Amino acid sequence: MELAVLSGKGGTGKTTIAIALSELSKGSMRIDCDVDAPNLYLFYRGKDKEREAFFGGKKAYIDKAFCIMCGKCKSICKFDAIDNYKVNSFSCEGCGACVIVCENNAIKLISEKTADTVITSLEKGIISRAEMMVGSDGSGKLITSLRKNAKKFSDNEKIIIIDGSPGIGCPVIASITGTNAVLIVAEPTKSGLEDLKRVLSLCEHFGVLTMVCINKYDINLEISSEIEEYVLNKNLFLAGRIPYDDMVRRSINELNPITNYNESQAKKAIEDMWLNIKNKLKI
Repeated sequence: MELAVLSGKGGTGKTTIAIALSELSKGSMRIDCDVDAPNLYLFYRGKDKEREAFFGGKKAYIDKAFCIMCGKCKSICKFDAIDNYKVNSFSCEGCGACVIVCENNAIKLISEKTADTVITSLEKGIISRAEMMVGSDGSGKLITSLRKNAKKFSDNEKIIIIDGSPGIGCPVIASITGTNAVLIVAEPTKSGLEDLKRVLSLCEHFGVLTMVCINKYDINLEISSEIEEYVLNKNLFLAGRIPYDDMVRRSINELNPITNYNESQAKKAIEDMWLNIKNKLKI
């Protein structure tokens, strides 16, 4: 069982909720698919048990022994990645145009390490995550690798919680493809409603069961009502409403899951939401 937690933008509380659901599900597998800004591991004192290099793309390389300095590679490059017959790996997109125009076969595309994939062992469960190289971009291929790594340690009884990237890009598509369900975290603002619509259209395209929760719903009751009406009209499942709670800020500052704060109103609302999700998914 895989549940992906998504949001249309950063800062909605997606990771806080993903961590809370992981805690409530008792020993679940956790995947941090927000590879450009991973922070799930910060909330745990785990030990890295596996680390592997990930080669996600290719970069051009000019072999000076064969280069006749004709300049065709520089003229064809649309990314201005070639200067003085050297390739700037930060600018190169690995498109291969320079390889095609090089008549002397002096240019090759070479696989480049873009990240380390890491399995962090926790007291209960694991985190599958990535550590990106400087200047590297997150990719769907990397997300797919992280999900495969987590499944090696899972079984049919364990729930896999995916903390997805914000937005609707390639990492998000790779995060939801083949999952059992998605929980979209929305915030009660005009832009939050539009962000919800964007992510929902993506989930609908892939035909995945989609649920919605409104985080900090009480900071704008009017927009929260609009979101609830939209969810109702789309025949979606409103999993929960989480109130604004200063205790969440404290939990983030202390790098401690909100489920460990018994006096937290947000904790109680997330617990209720988890019961709703379990009933909906029949788990």
